[in-house]
Amino acid sequence: MPSRIEDYGLIGDCETAALVGCDGSIDWLCWPAFDSDACFASLLGTDKHGRWLIAPADEVIDTSRRYRGDTLILETRFETRTGVIELIDFMPPRGHASDIVRLVRGVSGRVKLRMELVIRFGFGIDIPWVKKTEDGGLLAICGGDMTVLRTPIETRGEDLTTVADFEVGEGETVPFVLTYGPSHLPIPESIDPAQALQDTEQFWTEWSGRCTYDGDCRDLVMRSLITLKALTYLPTGGIIAAPTTSLPEKLGGARNWDYRFCWLRDATFTLLALMNSGYTEEALCWHNWLLRVAAGAPAHMQIMYGIMGQRRLLEWEADWLPGYEGARPVRVGNAAHAQLQLDVYGELIDAFHQARMAKLQLDEGSWDLECVVLDHLAEIWDQPDSGIWERRGAGQHYVSSKVMTWVAFDRGIKSAETFGCKAPLDQWRRLRDTIHHEVCEKGFNRAQNAFVQSYGSQVLDASILMLPSVGFLSATDPRVLGTLAAIEKYMMRDGFVLRHDPREVTDEKQPIEGAFLACSLWLADAYVLAGEIGKAQALFDRVVGVANDLGLLAEEFDSGVGRQTGNFPQALTHIALINTAHNLSDAKKKPAMQRST
Repeated sequence: MPSRIEDYGLIGDCETAALVGCDGSIDWLCWPAFDSDACFASLLGTDKHGRWLIAPADEVIDTSRRYRGDTLILETRFETRTGVIELIDFMPPRGHASDIVRLVRGVSGRVKLRMELVIRFGFGIDIPWVKKTEDGGLLAICGGDMTVLRTPIETRGEDLTTVADFEVGEGETVPFVLTYGPSHLPIPESIDPAQALQDTEQFWTEWSGRCTYDGDCRDLVMRSLITLKALTYLPTGGIIAAPTTSLPEKLGGARNWDYRFCWLRDATFTLLALMNSGYTEEALCWHNWLLRVAAGAPAHMQIMYGIMGQRRLLEWEADWLPGYEGARPVRVGNAAHAQLQLDVYGELIDAFHQARMAKLQLDEGSWDLECVVLDHLAEIWDQPDSGIWERRGAGQHYVSSKVMTWVAFDRGIKSAETFGCKAPLDQWRRLRDTIHHEVCEKGFNRAQNAFVQSYGSQVLDASILMLPSVGFLSATDPRVLGTLAAIEKYMMRDGFVLRHDPREVTDEKQPIEGAFLACSLWLADAYVLAGEIGKAQALFDRVVGVANDLGLLAEEFDSGVGRQTGNFPQALTHIALINTAHNLSDAKKKPAMQRST
């Protein structure tokens, strides 16, 4: 039985990441990259599907944990009747190979410990061959994958598991280093665990020191920025939505998706979160990743890509895994990559515009790409699509999708006017006005005094909260105020915003979905623009109040059972937290204001 989602901490090396439970077990790791097959998959199954446990052998009286300062070094403290030990987990900045370092330090007394290493490549199904190396390491090979465990502690095999029993006393430190390498290459060289700790701390401390945010909740904003950095694939600059797959949006349900990819939808939010916090280098890398993946025929532009820019993210099911708390199926890949989602065109053009406004040095080909994209969008903007929530089935005329096509032309016009770029401005202005008029006519329900999910719909949708933030209408427009009131009335549960209207009738027989945390923060942004600062602050405080003890947040929160749900940690949630914190602070440029003007 895996831990609760919020009981995990994150470690990583900016190419992949692992989840470490409060119990000292690493239950999830895809190696060597975020989108590789998992070699520890007990998060979605059982211990037999791969994990790495280091924990006291005797009863644990108390457990606490923290990150070491503004780093990604996780420290978990276990108190037993005989003493106290500290487990330090981290992944050093990657050199020639990728390493996980686990240091067991004696704090007081003397503690007996147990180590259990179960390596299962191929998402928990492939059992490697294991043998000793000449230098005393433990080598595991399966297909193209190889790991080597190095530790001074004697290990042995039990039931296809590598185990060790040892003791640590006050002042003693026992290291464990697990290193990954391709099986056709020489065994990776060993590293010095103490030096690796020093290097890792220096890397993160220097990176965190570049943060310029000095408003309220700085610790949470900094943790969100570190998380965003940890979810960035350093070689390309692509930022994944989450390091996990198939953590259920509904506990026990089937809405289990693979989020180990990069969504264009998050582009502008991500760019603003980075730029406004002092991370212009990362913002430029993200922009350049966007430019590369969007290159080619606009008709072939996708809503998401792989970390290297891969386009084919074929979806299949790992049917040997029982799923997180029985939530099946476990999916690998994401079929939504082939959907038409019109909002991504607006996100792409807006991201480029915001980058120019921030004086980032853009590639000379950026504007040519934007013009080609807008030419294509002029032909397809009036088609039905799958919407921001990636509904599977027949397309609809989603209001938020149409609004983002308006954003695309609006930002194209503003870039041309502000920076002197050559463009068919008359055509773009006509299209912008046509889209605006149509959305206000067909997307606004006068009986409810609110914008709705799609043309002719009777239900709401949390994505329409972004209308004022993207500048479609002022936050004080009566139609926007009516929409906010309707959201408050129909789409809030226990003070959090749902993404789907609970009045919507579907034939889907599943448990109730949790509240989408980014949507609650979007409502807070709308409150800021409407001058309702007190309401915005209260909603922000409510969201950050459900972060775990390490400041990490998943995609959703189920207030009924008081648990986080969905893939974890979720980049979009942390991006929204950063931007709303900026909106509520005294920062010169607020993200909501930047997009709305």
